Amino acid sequence: MALYEKGAPHIKELKAGESVYICQCGKTNNAPYCDGSHQGTEVTPLAHTPDQDGPIFVCGCGKSANKPWCDGSHNQ
Repeated sequence: MALYEKGAPHIKELKAGESVYICQCGKTNNAPYCDGSHQGTEVTPLAHTPDQDGPIFVCGCGKSANKPWCDGSHNQ
């Protein structure tokens, strides 16, 4: 898969039933996944377990109205 481009969505392939924790604090060094950087804050990661194989598109620009999911706002 292509390297992440700043401002573009993080595209990750997941398998059905594969649980991931998506960063909600913006401090992770492993975007879009949580690395525990939220410790000491009131923010918690989003647990996500897809029910089918396929990609997820996590916002990388901070403009999505449907965070943490990309809604295409980076194109505007």
